[in-house]
Amino acid sequence: MKKLYMSYERKKGLYGYGFIALWFVGALMFFIIPLLQSFYYSFHDVAPEVGAPAIKDLIDNSTGKVNIFLNYKNAFMTDPNFRQYLVASLKDMALDLPVIVVFSLFVAIVINQNFRGRTFARAVFFLPVIIATGPVYAIITGDLETSGNNEAAQFSTMFEADMVDQLLEFVGIYGFSATFTDMLTEITSDILNLVWKCGIQIIIFLSALQGIPTSAREAAGIEGATSWEFFWKITLPYISPMILVNIVYTIIDAFTDPTNQVMERLLSVQTEWKYGLSAAMAWSYFGIILVVLGIIFAIINKLVWYDD
Repeated sequence: MKKLYMSYERKKGLYGYGFIALWFVGALMFFIIPLLQSFYYSFHDVAPEVGAPAIKDLIDNSTGKVNIFLNYKNAFMTDPNFRQYLVASLKDMALDLPVIVVFSLFVAIVINQNFRGRTFARAVFFLPVIIATGPVYAIITGDLETSGNNEAAQFSTMFEADMVDQLLEFVGIYGFSATFTDMLTEITSDILNLVWKCGIQIIIFLSALQGIPTSAREAAGIEGATSWEFFWKITLPYISPMILVNIVYTIIDAFTDPTNQVMERLLSVQTEWKYGLSAAMAWSYFGIILVVLGIIFAIINKLVWYDD
């Protein structure tokens, strides 16, 4: 019997295909098929039944005819909260985006310097990425049900950062301008949450800063450039692609946050067994996210400096 010969390179290739096959099967079963099903559900009336969901055509009561876009119409025209939550989410994203990106860049520049305890400082700012999930984050933000749990309630109050009213009253300008006070309160009321959303962005900026060639810094030093000039003429152009990456990441992270009002509404509608309406809301939300990303990417990409 002739022995089948297989080269070492081909064996390694087969091992790679084996690992890819596992990923492909998981992606197909748990992502692609549910994704296509949700898109199909958005054009139908889906009700739970034993064994499998019952899928029916959407009948518009006003005309008595089939209307495959009825779920989308109900999402924007009939649902009392979806549009309001959508506008609120866009507003929150517009306010949080520049704060997160600028703060992340500032922290990355600081912890990129040579000082004692730099490794510990980097770990502190990246720590929220690891632990800011589940009950720990819920306790810190005070979202966890703390009835009968005084320890959790007391622990969450340690992280409250809404002290704008007290500060304005202390300096004697509280009530001077209601609009000004409300604006400051809205920006700073959730400052801890904003800081805890900057971990990934800080790491991305830090890697970009470390990628700046030393020759550029040496040349700038020879020319007598100040730190301020070096930042605007060397640092900012070099890391501008990562600014775009962080903007895109921050937008997606904000829109897909489980505490987002739109996401909460989607889950609430789903728990009411309105799978078709929930799917229509989700796909509408997805389309709006793509539009926002496309507009911002087109604008910011023109300001990005690429090293050819």
